Amino acid sequence: MGKTMKRREFIKTTAVAGVAAALIPKSLFSSPVINERIKLGFIGTGMRGQWVLWLAAKYPEVDIPAICDIDDGMIESALKILKEAGKPEPRIYKEGDEDFRNMVGSENLDGVYIATPWEWHHPMAIAAMKHGIHVGTEVPAALTVKDCWDLVNTSEQTERRCMIMENVCYRRDVMAVLNMVRQGLFGELLHCQGGYQHDLRHVKFNDGKQPYGGGVEFGESGYSEAKWRTQHSIDRNGDLYPTHGLGPVSTMLDINRGNRMVHLTSTATQSRGLHKYIIKKGGEDHPNANVKFKLGDIVTTVIKCANGQTIMLSHDTNSPRPYSLNFRVQGTKGIWMKDNNSIYIEGASPEEHRWEPDEEYLKQYDHPLWKRFEDQAVGSGHGGMDFFILRAFVESLKRDVSPPIDVYDAVSMSVICSLSEKSIRLNSASVEIPDFTRGKWKTNKPIFGVNDQS
Repeated sequence: MGKTMKRREFIKTTAVAGVAAALIPKSLFSSPVINERIKLGFIGTGMRGQWVLWLAAKYPEVDIPAICDIDDGMIESALKILKEAGKPEPRIYKEGDEDFRNMVGSENLDGVYIATPWEWHHPMAIAAMKHGIHVGTEVPAALTVKDCWDLVNTSEQTERRCMIMENVCYRRDVMAVLNMVRQGLFGELLHCQGGYQHDLRHVKFNDGKQPYGGGVEFGESGYSEAKWRTQHSIDRNGDLYPTHGLGPVSTMLDINRGNRMVHLTSTATQSRGLHKYIIKKGGEDHPNANVKFKLGDIVTTVIKCANGQTIMLSHDTNSPRPYSLNFRVQGTKGIWMKDNNSIYIEGASPEEHRWEPDEEYLKQYDHPLWKRFEDQAVGSGHGGMDFFILRAFVESLKRDVSPPIDVYDAVSMSVICSLSEKSIRLNSASVEIPDFTRGKWKTNKPIFGVNDQS
């Protein structure tokens, strides 16, 4: 009983410090609202684009004057969403892959949201920024080191901002753990883990008739993501989707703001999952049974940080498994692991060397953003995360301030894709991670989740 009371007092005492920080006057952080209304264009109105379009249409201060896509069916669905929301019908750009250039060149937009196949994120963001438009792009922001530098240089030269829309940074449990980290519960951080462990075989293959599930077709015969995503598994071997795991732990480790990632090594298993899925669903005589997939079923990346910490990332999308982002946060005083919903704080947990449930901690350290906007986040997608990531982008446009996940975050997360591929090609050799901030990480201050605007 004494040990339990000690733990409760510990939680209560340290939580008070978090609440006190949240009560600092907003005027210390907030800048005046510059744009009472904003014009937001959409490039890509597929399944993801339609969902964010639906969310954006709920904002009375957001006008959506233009959309761009090459799929008539997706455009029709997008127009229906806007009509049901009471928004005027937008101008439509659909004349081929490059028509987005006409949109950003012709429309008077404050920002664009990009939700297209990965390889188009970079050229679309560049075109928008060069026409004076701020960018919110889905993940990853770029696929090569060169393109990452291009995003940074263009953003700096045009003074247009490029936000990566990494929604997992706003997961409720993740933000509560971020609160714990900043209140010192875990002591000095030593190691973090994250990853994208999600069975996507049904997304990468389908019959072109059902949104999800069906046969084993992809490319032009596929539907939605199957039209393009599967090809990456044929052509590439690396961590193709690192940002869901890396984004949240980057905020905890102050990456680009007092810390940075220095080098990495990556290793991949053999490729088996997608081929076996084709055989199972389509039979050995199916034409796609002869496709050779380069992507290893499980890719593991280990990153070293300037301040000494390590990060381990996992990419696992082609195997039968439950969904998991594999989060682990460990410091000199304790550890949290998402998969077993457990925590251990030395000197505070009821029993030494034994896990306790994290529920009480997550409630006590619930982030002020979630406390304030919980009701509005309900039903917004991905457990409320989508509300917060879109709100952050909209607020940055309205207030004309840097978004809480900026261009330097966008490229430091995204560059893991190409660097992991390089490491694997070099037999898991260590590969240097560029300093995209050009040394500014040493003096930059954390901005994510430090006030109710971010």
